[in-house]
Amino acid sequence: MISMLTNTSRFARRAALATVALAALFGSVSADAASLEEAKARGRIIVGIQGDNQPWGFVNSGGQQDGFDADIARLFAKDLGLEVEFTPLAVSNRIPALTTGKVDVLFATMAMTEERAKAIQYSKPYAGNVISLYGPKDKTMAKPEDAKGIAIGVPRSSAQDKAATDSMGNIATIRRFDDDAASIQALLSGQVEAVGGNQFYLQRLDAAAPGKYERKIDFLTVYNGAGTRKGEKDWNEAINKFIDKIKGDGELAAAYAKWMKVPVPAFPESIPNIPFTVQ
Repeated sequence: MISMLTNTSRFARRAALATVALAALFGSVSADAASLEEAKARGRIIVGIQGDNQPWGFVNSGGQQDGFDADIARLFAKDLGLEVEFTPLAVSNRIPALTTGKVDVLFATMAMTEERAKAIQYSKPYAGNVISLYGPKDKTMAKPEDAKGIAIGVPRSSAQDKAATDSMGNIATIRRFDDDAASIQALLSGQVEAVGGNQFYLQRLDAAAPGKYERKIDFLTVYNGAGTRKGEKDWNEAINKFIDKIKGDGELAAAYAKWMKVPVPAFPESIPNIPFTVQ
């Protein structure tokens, strides 16, 4: 496996334009959008989260929102003395749901990218995620050139969409699906020959087809932050204070031990062109 940090590409430029367009389109938020004080007054925080991406965010067999991000969001709500209401979102719906005021904040496996930072405000990072290419063990994919001509499935507008497109978009066909579950199913059903996925895709693939798939190429490591609307200093400051708290008191480590089964990674103090605080 090889590690590749990608550079600006045609996809990145298109994504940047699309993100700016989203920001313009959804710049006027609805009356439901709540400030921190308004959320406190109503007694609950509305959190946008993924509903199909174990172990980050998923709906369990009891119909309840579960996963790493759900636990972090519940800790944040508890820290504020509020109840939490979850709104499960597809990958492509996360930013629109936030910017139109359907949710107050995003704890939604939001990889911190320069393009997204044009539309939303990120917090400090609270999670790390390795983005890789996964495929059958009987197919050689040790380097990007080995994937020439194949179809690669990715969730639309995800970090793996960008990573796979930047690295292999000129030699492979990138097929985009609505979410992680759909892209995994596309691989299992033979619609695609590989998928771009996060560090937990292999667990999900093994559960469906034990021993058939493996991690092929590591694209990059990304960091996840909470997302709030541009200029909302109250939410951003509250979340950053909370993240500092759970890093220091062991609650983040406990969530990592429960869901990730790995130690908490070292987080960067800054990421170019992605501010962690309202400017």
